[in-house]
Amino acid sequence: MTREELHVPAGHEKGEVMSWSQNMMYSAVRGLIHLYLLAWHRLEITGLENLPSSGAYIVSPIHRSNLDSLVISAITRRRMRYMGKESLWANRLTGWFFSAMGGFPVQRGSADREALKAALTVVSRGEPLVMFPEGTRQSGPILTEYFDGPAYVSCRSGAPIIPVGLGGTETAMTKGSKMIRPVRVTIVIGEPLHPAAPTEGGRVPRRAIKEQSARLGAALQELFDEAQLRAGRPNPPRWATMES
Repeated sequence: MTREELHVPAGHEKGEVMSWSQNMMYSAVRGLIHLYLLAWHRLEITGLENLPSSGAYIVSPIHRSNLDSLVISAITRRRMRYMGKESLWANRLTGWFFSAMGGFPVQRGSADREALKAALTVVSRGEPLVMFPEGTRQSGPILTEYFDGPAYVSCRSGAPIIPVGLGGTETAMTKGSKMIRPVRVTIVIGEPLHPAAPTEGGRVPRRAIKEQSARLGAALQELFDEAQLRAGRPNPPRWATMES
């Protein structure tokens, strides 16, 4: 699917400023989602003190369920921007809705330069941005492969990465399922990962991006394990998964 075939309002693929009405809509929808999570999933959030009170940051959660984008909206009342799979914009109505909710499309499984430019535009304005480092939903207790996108944006912009573990979401809505089970869901927010300062001239060495990405991967696995434990669905010990 080409970008010309997507139903993206003019400018939205570039991370432009959201309108007053879109901000109001986001707040209303987010409030309803939060109430749903509290009532249906007994939502528990740990580590809210790790979220900066102002300025840009990059929220990087584990990704195990279609619920994850809804769940992550509960961590702050600040409007967050989302990178979403481009198929969400294949339909005019859903394209309008996801754009109004702060999303912009990204080609999954590739280094989408336009999406990365939009991400840099968003954080340059001091807005929080959500980037799933795994790119698409995965399954199981181990973080195996992930992309350097969050680390790239972090190192280029100076914005810290906020790693987030989500527990219970895969059980609540497994891949391919259309039913949502009323299981406990937990969020564990990790400490900010600040990037190294860019070299003279603003150039960011590839090594710095890889190091920031490795720090994110290690933190994300620990937070995922803790979130699963708090949700009452602990991940098996690492040695057990290696043997299997």
